[in-house]
Amino acid sequence: MALTLKLPTRAGALETYTLRGTAPVKPARGVKFNRIAYSAAHVVGDPLAAVDPWLQSAVDWDATIAYRQHLWSLGLGVAEAMDTAQRGMGMDWPTSLELIRRSTDAARDVPGALVASGCGTDHLAVEDAKSVDDVIRAYEEQMAAIEKLGGRLIVMASRALAQVAQSPADYERVYDRILAQARQPVILHWLGDMFDPALAGYWGTKDTDAAMDTALGIIAAHPSKVDGIKISLLDKDKEIAMRRRLPAGVRMYTGDDFNYAELIAGDGFGQDPVQGRSDALLGIFDAIAPAASAALGELAQGNLEKFHAILGPTVPLSRHIFAAPTRFYKTGVVFVAWLNGHQKHFTMVGGQQSARSLPHLAELFRLADAANLLEQPELAVRRMKALLAVHGVE
Repeated sequence: MALTLKLPTRAGALETYTLRGTAPVKPARGVKFNRIAYSAAHVVGDPLAAVDPWLQSAVDWDATIAYRQHLWSLGLGVAEAMDTAQRGMGMDWPTSLELIRRSTDAARDVPGALVASGCGTDHLAVEDAKSVDDVIRAYEEQMAAIEKLGGRLIVMASRALAQVAQSPADYERVYDRILAQARQPVILHWLGDMFDPALAGYWGTKDTDAAMDTALGIIAAHPSKVDGIKISLLDKDKEIAMRRRLPAGVRMYTGDDFNYAELIAGDGFGQDPVQGRSDALLGIFDAIAPAASAALGELAQGNLEKFHAILGPTVPLSRHIFAAPTRFYKTGVVFVAWLNGHQKHFTMVGGQQSARSLPHLAELFRLADAANLLEQPELAVRRMKALLAVHGVE
């Protein structure tokens, strides 16, 4: 029986929509990927906590860890506590460290589980950062806390550093100091200002090519300490250009939620294998985890057409979820998790469930259906109707 409901349009009207009825793809078990793939996993808020959501974070720890176990079961790694829609937008450092502790501990019970954790400076208020030395000390504090737990580091871009740095040399000084101390190779993190306006001019310049030169120079000075770099500029040509210039063995982790399918597939250009393709550290992999797993499995077996056939339909959804203002993308990610029954509610840390409009969420519902991502169609329709009713649409 067809599943039908009325959905709002951008024009403010209502239209009848019927689900496609196509079953979601089922990833093959036990396939070893030939790409490393991290999902920037979302946090499940606690809707029963008596807190002021805009000021305090309340986490449902059991549901949050359960979602990470779901991602690991699909062969995906977890990029923990590093998402800008968590850190600096609802998740403070003490809560983030507790999340890292719980996730790192849970990963030990899952053979082969990957987890890497965000190391930043967000406990240092930007207005309190007076010097580069303040930023270095802040990085070192979080670095020591994560490494004490046995965690691997994703060295996040720092709002405080963007505020106090006077030149590319200041960035070189900070990263030289941090990389020299790292116990294991780290993933560097370059986030465009579409994700976080406070990071405009990162690496000491607003010229992207010049910024890339600075980042590449830092990597070249410490190749054994850098596993890879995640860049989120939403510009595939910039990513490819940088990928081709990386030292042998240093990975490009795509953070391009607009063009990830073709970037992961790669072009084979470069003397070292990792120069011709991108690995992944993506927020969208949270929302499309089964499809991402199935597609990566096909790619590992040399089935490029099947890879694109599975992953290609998810790209329009991702572009919608990450549409400007991009920093509110996590609302769409959590919405998909709720529709698919991975959490009981659509309540977010920081009250971010209010960051997108009802027409935006309605279009997201259509695109998730078109991408064959609604795992339990009846449940998804029932929950979408409940959300519509709250907004006065019966």
